[in-house]
Amino acid sequence: MTVSFNLPQHIEQDLRLDLGDLDQTAKESTLVELFRQGKLSHGAFAEALGISRYEADGVLKRYNVTEDLLTLEEFQAETAALRKLLGE
Repeated sequence: MTVSFNLPQHIEQDLRLDLGDLDQTAKESTLVELFRQGKLSHGAFAEALGISRYEADGVLKRYNVTEDLLTLEEFQAETAALRKLLGE
């Protein structure tokens, strides 16, 4: 699939100077956001970028994305369940 959009030439030039490969940056950014929204699994994310799952972790880290972190509610529920098991 090909996705394209137009940028004013001066903005494109500035971004290319700063980011280098704009096409790759746009692709990564889009896929990272889809992963963040839960629309792509870790494996699909890596496959879409044509890299290993280990390399995908590096890409996600660059974008400050972590996975498998509990929400506050999940953490509290797990803590309560553990306390109940321990008889506290």
